[in-house]
Amino acid sequence: MATGPMDIQGAILAIILGTLAGIVYSLRVLILVERRIARIDINLETITKRILEQELRIEAEETKLEKEEGDIEHKLVRKPKKAKKAKKR
Repeated sequence: MATGPMDIQGAILAIILGTLAGIVYSLRVLILVERRIARIDINLETITKRILEQELRIEAEETKLEKEEGDIEHKLVRKPKKAKKAKKR
């Protein structure tokens, strides 16, 4: 009978140690996932900055082209000529 309670205690100890090992492993996985998410976040920030820079360049170019277009249109507008007086015959 001396071995009976020891077996139960051994089983309980094994369950507790297994649970602790599972918790430690889960924490390790969570840390790895968090690091991946952090890297993804950094990459997204980098991509967002590049897109913003390109958008600003595009907007500046659009503004420049619109100004040039306005200047060309202004030059093309013909001033109305003064009507010639009809000669009476």
